[in-house]
Amino acid sequence: MGNVFGRKSQPSRVTEQDKAILQLKQQRDKLKQYQKRITLQLDKERLLAKQLLRNGKKEKALLLLKKKRYQDQLLDKTENQISNLERMVQDIEFMQIEMKVIEGLKVGNDCLKSMHEIMSIEDVERILDETQESIEYQRQIDDMLAGALTLEDEDAVLAELEAITQGEDVALPEVPTEPIPEVPEAAKAEPERREAKKKPEREMLAA
Repeated sequence: MGNVFGRKSQPSRVTEQDKAILQLKQQRDKLKQYQKRITLQLDKERLLAKQLLRNGKKEKALLLLKKKRYQDQLLDKTENQISNLERMVQDIEFMQIEMKVIEGLKVGNDCLKSMHEIMSIEDVERILDETQESIEYQRQIDDMLAGALTLEDEDAVLAELEAITQGEDVALPEVPTEPIPEVPEAAKAEPERREAKKKPEREMLAA
């Protein structure tokens, strides 16, 4: 119970413009009700004037028609007042929309100002300069590497890069599948004859 009574009331969202619009609409509705009531009364008085003329009471009928004429003028004034009230309601509602637009522009302008304070022109120029320096440094490294590698090295590097990109290893030379041809017997004996020939020569040199 204490929390309920101790809770702070929320500020009302109804503005003075909303109250003004409500009052104008209430006045407009009252005028429309008055207009409707007078219209019904005029129809009755017109029928009554016809009845008085049938009964030969021309003076009373004439007096009733004068009254009706006066009420017709009141209806015209009422119609003008209703039009003025409706126009005023529309103007206020449109002004509310314009105020919201202006408030949105103000918030956006403040946001841009705060962003400009965070990122000044000097900061942008510094970042652009640093970026340009990094590009130039990388270009120098590329030029140095390009001068140190031969065309074969360049091809090998590109092939390895392509293999890494495709997720495959660099292709190695294929192992021959054909059988190795046999060496003839004469070819096998030739080294033995050469070795036998050189052996006495080594013994003579050793003696």
